[in-house]
Amino acid sequence: MSSRRRLSIAAGLPLMLAVFAVSVSAQKQRATPEPPRPPTLALEADSNVVTICPDNESMATTQVRLRASASSPDGNTLRYRWTVSAGTIRGEGAEVVWDLSGARLGTYTARVDVESGPVGDPLCQAFSSVPVIVRACPPPRPYCPNVSIYCPDTVALGQPVAFTANVSGGTPGVTPTYRWTVSEGTILSGQDTPSIQVDTAGLGGRSITAKVEVLGYNLDCSASCTAQVPQPPQPRTFDEFGNIARDDEKARLDTFAIQLQNEPGATGHVVIYPARAERAGTAQRRADRIREYLTLTRGIEPGRVVTRLGPERDALNIQLWIVPAGAESPPIQ
Repeated sequence: MSSRRRLSIAAGLPLMLAVFAVSVSAQKQRATPEPPRPPTLALEADSNVVTICPDNESMATTQVRLRASASSPDGNTLRYRWTVSAGTIRGEGAEVVWDLSGARLGTYTARVDVESGPVGDPLCQAFSSVPVIVRACPPPRPYCPNVSIYCPDTVALGQPVAFTANVSGGTPGVTPTYRWTVSEGTILSGQDTPSIQVDTAGLGGRSITAKVEVLGYNLDCSASCTAQVPQPPQPRTFDEFGNIARDDEKARLDTFAIQLQNEPGATGHVVIYPARAERAGTAQRRADRIREYLTLTRGIEPGRVVTRLGPERDALNIQLWIVPAGAESPPIQ
């Protein structure tokens, strides 16, 4: 009996040992912790270009906002460490500002390292970087100044006329130069300057258009102005008669004198064409008589009465002319 019990116990011993071994193995598996997992990370910059404008700070964009989107699959607290190859990081945590003021032209890198476990544990780290280009400020687009020309409303006949350009604004730093052209007349002086003088000789009754091109802006910056040159006064025939009776002649001269009194600045020209059959000196005596009547009898100032003799004709011809101030003497034909 005793020997059979010993045999039964010996037979059950391997099964108990096997069960014990499985139990210990399961306990070991449950006691071994899961390995830590690194955080996930994405890095972005609100701009990949920084503009440096030494002469125009309003156009400079020297700051870049950086955002790190990270998470720990194990739910651990995240720590951020930022490094840059130039410039300065302002702020801390997941969102910072990268200030590149004073950086030279080139390409620079910002890097962020994120830890989610024990310090220095490589299994709990992630990193990412982003490049940013620092470039020079582009030159400002050129633009024309405000250009206008002053020209007088009235032009003194026979006198030069002035045209003056007024220029304001335009691309900073440009020194303008001037190129003038005129439709009539000749530029006497002032080319390449803001003001010119134009000769008006022989341009009575015509207009002068002056155009100025303001150079230096690589654009068509121009303006023009037109001045009207007055028509010079012209002598006009007031009356004309032949060998008429003396009283009729006086009546004609009376009307002539009234017109001279109505035009104080005008002069009266008496042009006598003698008849070929007349005796020598007859035409001159008639001219003297007419002048004496106009000045002594009608009271016209002597300086305003001019008598002239023309070439002989078949019959006597007397012409009375009104010559306004500034007009040339009437032609003798």
